[in-house]
Amino acid sequence: MKVARFHAPGDIRVEDAPEPEPGPGDVKIRVRNCSTCGTDVKIFKHGHHHIRPPRVMGHEIAGEIVETGAEVTGWAPGDRVQVIAAIPCGRCEECLRGRLTVCPNQESMGYHYDGGFAEYMVVPAKVLAVDGLNRIPDGVGYDEASVAEPLACVLNGQELARVGEGDDVVILGAGPIGCLHVRLARSRGAGRVVLADLNAERLAMAAGLVRPDETISGADADVVDEVLKLTGGRGADVVITAAASGAAQQQALQMTARQGRISFFGGLPKDDPIIRLDSNLVHYRELTIVGANGSSPRHNAQALGLIATGAVPVADLITHRIPLSEVLDGIDTVARGVAIKVTVEP
Repeated sequence: MKVARFHAPGDIRVEDAPEPEPGPGDVKIRVRNCSTCGTDVKIFKHGHHHIRPPRVMGHEIAGEIVETGAEVTGWAPGDRVQVIAAIPCGRCEECLRGRLTVCPNQESMGYHYDGGFAEYMVVPAKVLAVDGLNRIPDGVGYDEASVAEPLACVLNGQELARVGEGDDVVILGAGPIGCLHVRLARSRGAGRVVLADLNAERLAMAAGLVRPDETISGADADVVDEVLKLTGGRGADVVITAAASGAAQQQALQMTARQGRISFFGGLPKDDPIIRLDSNLVHYRELTIVGANGSSPRHNAQALGLIATGAVPVADLITHRIPLSEVLDGIDTVARGVAIKVTVEP
């Protein structure tokens, strides 16, 4: 079979590999779609401390079961499935307290285990043990199901930021995650949703699809000033930084209403993770700042449900479909910011 393997920073190769065989508790799937994201770009450029090359990449996975291990029950060849990316251990103190997204023993598909940039892959028993293999609902395509994983991360972020009825929500960053945030905020009853980005072309492309109530081009206007104008000087109830930008995180505090919530959704570069934060704004305005790290198996199942009911449509966000042989072109497309969602169809 063909796979896309990471060998070193700047060195991803599409090459031949033997088909994997499932162990007693594993499931083997024929990958139908594995979508790409900004993390794939980071891995391509810089590698990752959890990846020991060579490693098949890809963590937004949907496919069809072709074989089950001897000890697997409840699954059969032909079942259409979506696979979680982040695998909690299910046994540590955090997991037992229900905090699966911050499991200190977490492993990941495409990092610790071969991922979905392949024609076939094995879903390890550890995934099944934490209910991380999900049936794709009828009417949901494999391509849509592959977007359940990033939507699950967005769902985790909005749960932590308590996005709800009537909220004014500002999303900084108009990439695929920003687009999902717009749609999920609407489904959660947000009053107004504002989308902002420094890249005017990407903002226009995203806004044409997800139709926020307002857009702000950071290249043409001061985002803080514009948010304050739109809210009558009050600020937004929730600000989500859906970009790897320390400047956006600093600005977020300045545009948030009293007792508002700020989600630092996008992580910062490892070599530049420190920002200047006005602590008095947090203190006197009683602001809440939350992080958001991945998703749990529950979030993935709920994300599939949101897609299946039409509460959060995702099919139109898939702007590029490519074969496995063009995965490097796909990663480049993501890096240049000219796509919303790129999906690989091995």
